[in-house]
Amino acid sequence: MTIKEFSRLCGCNPQTLRYYDHVDLLKPVKVDSWTGYRYYDEDQAIDFVKIKNLQKAGFTIEEIKELLDQDNHVIYKAFSAKIAETEHRLQEIKDIQKSYQTEMIQIQEKINEVKEKVVQSMQQYDPKEEFGISADQYTAVIDDVNGFFESIAGSLPKEISYSEFSDKDAEGEETEYLDLLNNPEFTVVYEKHGWEHVKDFFDEFCELEDGIEYALIFRVDHTKGVYNVAFGNTILGILLARNEGKKRSLSCNTEDSKDGQNHFWLLRRKDN
Repeated sequence: MTIKEFSRLCGCNPQTLRYYDHVDLLKPVKVDSWTGYRYYDEDQAIDFVKIKNLQKAGFTIEEIKELLDQDNHVIYKAFSAKIAETEHRLQEIKDIQKSYQTEMIQIQEKINEVKEKVVQSMQQYDPKEEFGISADQYTAVIDDVNGFFESIAGSLPKEISYSEFSDKDAEGEETEYLDLLNNPEFTVVYEKHGWEHVKDFFDEFCELEDGIEYALIFRVDHTKGVYNVAFGNTILGILLARNEGKKRSLSCNTEDSKDGQNHFWLLRRKDN
């Protein structure tokens, strides 16, 4: 019978049969070499019923192919296994639903703890000598940091990473994350060594390209590292203010210098 007649017998659209043919689930018994018409035998309707029901039950194409030649006993067992698998997944989802609210509260508490640590450190820090900004400008930077934490309390976006690192913090961290200087996905676009204050060279690197991911690395004399939380967040805040309106992703890592000198690298993620 033609594909149109066979589709009526099976109660399906001919397009479904063409799809089953394409994925090698149900091939026509004959294809006219001249017209390209597909022809089916009536007994293939049994295979169609198997395929349709297995597909509706969530079996993959490869799983269906393995079951097509099996008797009903094997297929019933496969259905039972699929039911058990689905019930297990359903229970997992129910468990996740129960823990969702608790975990949301816990993460919001952690965000507030980090916020308090960062803001407290920044309030104790005087950026005038290092960054050359006024008290009013610094207050605006702190306000921006507060606003950032308020925004992530609900949605947890990753637009900006306010982070700092010391040698102690680095213990146990992944080498791939910390060693950005040797990460093939990043390239150094600016570096400065032996400097005294960031304000002396800030204008040389502060203009950032729109839509690019940047990473700042500071290795500084330990006297600067006393307030490394404030140090990193201050430079991020100033950079964001200087590049207002641009889409940007920034992170800043600060750690103690090994040679007593101050070092800085600006890296950008390479284009794909």
